[in-house]
Amino acid sequence: MTDAYGTAPPDDAEPVTIPSALDGERVDRVVAFLTGWSRSVVQSLVATGGVLVDGAPAAKSLRLRAGQELVLLEAPPAATAPEPDPAVDLVVRFEDEHLAVVAKPAGLVTHPGAGHPDGTLVNGVLARWPRVAAVGDPARPGIVHRLDRDTSGLLVIALSEPARAGLVDALARHEVERRYTALAWGLPAARRGVIDAPIGRSTSRRTRMAVRDAGKPARTVYEVREEFRDPACVLVDCRLETGRTHQIRVHLAAIGHPVVGDRTYGGARPGIDCPRMFLHATALAFTHPLTGHRVEVAEPLPEDLATVLAGLRAPD
Repeated sequence: MTDAYGTAPPDDAEPVTIPSALDGERVDRVVAFLTGWSRSVVQSLVATGGVLVDGAPAAKSLRLRAGQELVLLEAPPAATAPEPDPAVDLVVRFEDEHLAVVAKPAGLVTHPGAGHPDGTLVNGVLARWPRVAAVGDPARPGIVHRLDRDTSGLLVIALSEPARAGLVDALARHEVERRYTALAWGLPAARRGVIDAPIGRSTSRRTRMAVRDAGKPARTVYEVREEFRDPACVLVDCRLETGRTHQIRVHLAAIGHPVVGDRTYGGARPGIDCPRMFLHATALAFTHPLTGHRVEVAEPLPEDLATVLAGLRAPD
């Protein structure tokens, strides 16, 4: 989860295990070979820390060894704009000439990036609304905020440039209300609270985010809605006051209550059979930037998460 035009989250980038055939090759040669990108583009990515080897930024002269893991944190600007893809099914909850609110399923990447050149939400948006190609960043047209790949729920899409500018401004002013439902491990001492802790990229594991003094300000308001004792976990409503990458996941983990099923931040534990991370963008509300009308949209839990919750509520 990031503010307008935030970079793709690290866990959206698939690690690549270096094969024996590339043992001893320089990192820039390997990345260029694997991606088809030019050497100059790859060298720029390496110089800015965008290429990780075994979790650490790669030096430009690094020679890789078979078995090492390579991760690309970002991709160069797209040489060509994303293509429309009508096979990407969109569930539209609100639409007018300027903007739309869609319900993203878990597993769908929001926009093209490293490891995900197509088959994203943006490709589906372009198939439904071709004019969006001219709205905002050509590599991720219409996108003003995003959801992690395995987070389901509501996203607002700008269908016109005036709407995009207005939505970006509203997000920057924290005037867009974004609510999430999460299942978190343990029983918090306080049923309501505010987690006010800056978030930045982890210094020990660069594919993760972490609470850091040098990070960007981040605030999450949470409220426990339901408690379960066996195993101990809580259904939590979370409201974002900022929009940092992985904010809810990092904040809940930082107070000792990671999201159930979150493999990146310590939530993958035995005791609950959850098919994926239990995090869902359940409500979105904002003032329409052009009409001034209030837009409020809610999205119930999808079937996979609702089934997990029903199992917890079932009598022994």
